[in-house]
Amino acid sequence: MVIDLTIDAAVRHLLGQRRDDGHWCAELEGDTILESEYVLLLHFLGRGDDPRVAACCERLRGQQQQDGGWAIYPDGPTDPSVSVKAYLCLKLAGDDPRSPRMADARRAILRAGGLRACNSYTKLYLSIFGLWTWRRSPAVPPELILLPRWFYFNLHEMSSWTRTIVVPLSVIWALRPSVPLDVTLDELHGDSRPGRERRTLYESFWSFVFAGVNGLIKLVEVMGPVPGWRRPALKKAEEWLVAHVEGSDGLGAIFPAMVNAVIALRCLGYEENHPLVQGQLRELERFEIEEAGEMRLQPCFSPVWDTALAAGALLAADMDGNEAPIQEALAWLLDREITVGGDWREKSLQDAPGGWCFEYRNDLYPDCDDTAEVLLVLAAVRGRTGELETRRQAAAARGQRWLLGLQNPDGGWASFDRCCDKEVLTLIPFADHNAMIDPSTPDITARVISALLAHGHDPGDGPVRRATDYLLREQEKDGSWPGRWGANGIYGTWLALSALAPLATRTGGRAGERLSRACRLGRRWLLAVQNEDGGWGESLRSYDDPGFRGCGRSTASQTAWAMMGLIASLESRPWSDDAAQAVAALDRAVAFLQERQLDDGSWYDRDWTGVGFPGVFYLRYHGYAQYFPLEALAAYRRLATPEPQATRRQPATN
Repeated sequence: MVIDLTIDAAVRHLLGQRRDDGHWCAELEGDTILESEYVLLLHFLGRGDDPRVAACCERLRGQQQQDGGWAIYPDGPTDPSVSVKAYLCLKLAGDDPRSPRMADARRAILRAGGLRACNSYTKLYLSIFGLWTWRRSPAVPPELILLPRWFYFNLHEMSSWTRTIVVPLSVIWALRPSVPLDVTLDELHGDSRPGRERRTLYESFWSFVFAGVNGLIKLVEVMGPVPGWRRPALKKAEEWLVAHVEGSDGLGAIFPAMVNAVIALRCLGYEENHPLVQGQLRELERFEIEEAGEMRLQPCFSPVWDTALAAGALLAADMDGNEAPIQEALAWLLDREITVGGDWREKSLQDAPGGWCFEYRNDLYPDCDDTAEVLLVLAAVRGRTGELETRRQAAAARGQRWLLGLQNPDGGWASFDRCCDKEVLTLIPFADHNAMIDPSTPDITARVISALLAHGHDPGDGPVRRATDYLLREQEKDGSWPGRWGANGIYGTWLALSALAPLATRTGGRAGERLSRACRLGRRWLLAVQNEDGGWGESLRSYDDPGFRGCGRSTASQTAWAMMGLIASLESRPWSDDAAQAVAALDRAVAFLQERQLDDGSWYDRDWTGVGFPGVFYLRYHGYAQYFPLEALAAYRRLATPEPQATRRQPATN
């Protein structure tokens, strides 16, 4: 069959992407904020003449949009923070402010609100270089680290990624480094203020309260001397930084935390040649990708995620688990199980370590999503013998226990922590990066349910039942589920259907009917948003404007997500009258993928489908257009196998 040829070509391509030790790690692409901040870090270190500055600036020029600004995803609206930093870097590189490029950029920035519209982190960066006053930057007092756990707002009420960014940032705010530049940004102030965000009375009240606290902190700073707790706060922040660098490839193994760590360590008196500073700089250098005279930076590496997804796709395509690619990937994943405690212990229901992180080495921050995905792979290769099987079983048991310890009271799972969901804290002045908390999300919860079911948990088990109830509560009125880490309704709906459909087949009575109804509603939403070309796409703009939900240019990865969601939904019985429509939609989707498969067996997604922080930072996973179409086509091929069911039509094989 033609579909076999399509799958075989995709398998060959994916196997060709393996690293020498059997793992996968595709490029992870972010917006130009990465190149801009790298340039500014080099200027902070007195390396403005470093060749990498010119290479990064060339990347900035190439990413400027037609309207003159820079966006956080291709063809997105001009983002003031990203654009101001890019404009500053080009000005430092010697680009003539009167040139058409710079004039266009200036106009776009002013239309977007100018410097006033930039987020808090950008203003703090500009303050370092004397381009924005510290007085007008939000307070990030290091005393936060001294607040006890019983206090309503303390360090562990922030998301894990915010902690790694804010602790060094609080050191920077307290010590206020000054690196004057020979340029200004006076032309970007403008006269107009950006439009105000609509807020409820509750939000307005707490915004007012936090603004008052922010002002009081600054007043105390001005009146001086600084209260006696500043020195112990800085000391504890320093100890925290040093401890959290251990066991990781840089602080938090993520770009912004490492940049802040370098600046903070220098503020604390560490010389540039100190091993701690040099260690962070080396890890940042690993993110560099130089190509055709340009340099781009990755925000982090994704090897555990990529390896689990690649192995899962190959297994779905009927590769035997005893074959070398699967065995080598399994051994690689088992070697990266996290066996030490981390920040998660503060709120977990149990203390025993387990799980996996996203990156190569980030021992303090395993996450639920990666752990669940690895557990799915471990379940798919069960039944082998020998030492590797013994390790697999033990790691799977530890991973499940670790996940169960992080289930939230609402029944769902978040990314890194438990009970990190105090919405009011998102109104703190320095929390405008839209990532202050880490609440339960449908996509992660659904993946955890799938992993638990794969390892033999019963639908009636307490954790599974509570998670199922959470998912049902989170379903939107239109039948979809929101996606936190992938764009957006298509991603969330695929994962929710993949978790709920098997439960529907195994649950009787009213509970089973409720699950089946949820699956039918999810299927109908997917059918309603299929594009004319047979594919699916959803713009990242859907996070800001619900009118874009399910709407966008078709991509290979999102088409695959929708296909897998539909296929999963067809497994829930009884079939409804739209089942035939779903099968026809799948036929069209297969044709879409086959027509767009490249000669080397891969696919290419121009549009980004990954999410860092909704509304603030998005990603293009270069591997997504390889893993997911292969897995979806393999699932379709299984569906196409004739079965003795009068209600099911065998899909066309194109």
